[in-house]
Amino acid sequence: MTPADLAATVRTATLEALAGRELPDGADAESIVPASVTVERPRNPEHGDYATNVALQVAKKAGMNPRELAQLLADALSSLPEIDSAEIAGPGFINLRLGAAATGSIVSDIVEKGPSFGASEEYADAKINLEFVSANPTGPIHLGGTRWAAVGDSLGRVLEFSGAEVTREYYFNDHGGQIDRFARSLVAAAKNEPTPEDGYGGEYIGEIARAVVDKRPDALGGTDAEVQETFRAEGVEMMFAQIKESLHEFGVDFDVYFHENSLFDSGAVDRSIQTLKDNGNLYEADGAWWLRSTDFGDDKDRVVIKSDGDAAYIAGDIAYVADKFDRGHTLAIYMLGADHHGYIARLRAAAQALGYDPDAVEVLIGQMVNLVRDGKPVKMSKRAGTVITLDDLVDLIGRDAARYSLVRSSVDSTLDIDLDLWEKQSNDNPVYYVQYGHTRLASIERKAAEAGVTADAADLSLLTHEKEGDLIRTLGEFPAVVKAAAELREPHRIARYAEELASVFHKFYDSCQILPKAGETPEPIHAARLALASASRQVLANALHLLGITAPERM
Repeated sequence: MTPADLAATVRTATLEALAGRELPDGADAESIVPASVTVERPRNPEHGDYATNVALQVAKKAGMNPRELAQLLADALSSLPEIDSAEIAGPGFINLRLGAAATGSIVSDIVEKGPSFGASEEYADAKINLEFVSANPTGPIHLGGTRWAAVGDSLGRVLEFSGAEVTREYYFNDHGGQIDRFARSLVAAAKNEPTPEDGYGGEYIGEIARAVVDKRPDALGGTDAEVQETFRAEGVEMMFAQIKESLHEFGVDFDVYFHENSLFDSGAVDRSIQTLKDNGNLYEADGAWWLRSTDFGDDKDRVVIKSDGDAAYIAGDIAYVADKFDRGHTLAIYMLGADHHGYIARLRAAAQALGYDPDAVEVLIGQMVNLVRDGKPVKMSKRAGTVITLDDLVDLIGRDAARYSLVRSSVDSTLDIDLDLWEKQSNDNPVYYVQYGHTRLASIERKAAEAGVTADAADLSLLTHEKEGDLIRTLGEFPAVVKAAAELREPHRIARYAEELASVFHKFYDSCQILPKAGETPEPIHAARLALASASRQVLANALHLLGITAPERM
């Protein structure tokens, strides 16, 4: 019985306890009992396996004293075969202890479900557009974009695991001033001229410039405008190919690469602007056209068409919002950098002005990432010149450590990555610690097969040791952790859970002999503990998969 199963049992017992009672204001039990009852592990294990505060939540609405309702529930729950005891604590908390059969059912459920344990249909009706990274193709992906690559890919996995249909999307900015500066930088490098004052430096600029000339020997011929366009078109394509390759090697691929230029070329920007003019949400002032974004929660109205007739940057954003929903998505999640706080209200206002639900637009803001070695910041890239890139981080600590280091903390806070820590092949390194736990569990399964020990038909009611109980209860929390990670868009919860599970497993391993020693005859307890070990390996593997981290069987 997982915590979710127990919560459902407690809720049913509460409804039954209130059935037939005359409730205040003509209320019915369904209306006053929470749809999701809270069941948590108490801080002090001596208090029980789980605790619930449902009596405190419901009693006042039911016109009852909390302890009176708690007593009714405790009596009902303790009569169930899967619950050993239900005791009242404090003003109306109920501490619960599960029977051995109920705890053992968690293990059998994990073994039966395998890779799908923890999955749900919570978001079965959701069609989510998840946009992340979206770095301009003017240089390699820096650490901020790398953080979004790791977090975004993991979030996509969590949402899919929770039943959603997820489209991973990269918004490819190939329109505007930054691309022009990139092209001018390439032309200057090809001519062996100094980098323009507002241009891009780094070895990669020279590499791409030479590649353009190799591909197009006539690239420097023609008018200045023709040369600029040649290097823009070819350079952007080459730079983006490198970005795609870096992401692929990082384990991140996208379903859609959306070109900003397509919004202008297809007329989508013009159509969105016309829609806003027609519905009165765009007005003309001082020779420009403005979005009435303050009507929809923004701090100021935004210029959409400048006084010179050119579209402002937000014009593409408006058309892009419309495009996401017109493709049938029910939720658009944007994952943007630390300097994009203003986009939250802006994008929601754009959606509402166009007639879409603003709550279907979510903007997640990720903070900066710093590298530290020997307590000092690491700032320079060998290739990019001024910033550390995705490839630099992977070269320094490896793909798994890079992804794990970026995804294990909330994106709300600035992240310092200690290279000395993440390079270690020891339990101090969080990803090594978790992967080592999986490796040890895989080794147990191999040794069991060699010794002829099988978990088939294991008597799981034998798992009564304190450390066995701790491990089983930790395993049972995985579905709730996945649910919270999906609802809160916080995949770091999966990483922290994996570390907790590895820790609890190691304590169990140190206290309980899983397999018979050489020359010993296998006993039923060995089969039961092997089943528990197999369940632990499965849940660790599921967690690592959601993080995009390998689950090695040997290290």
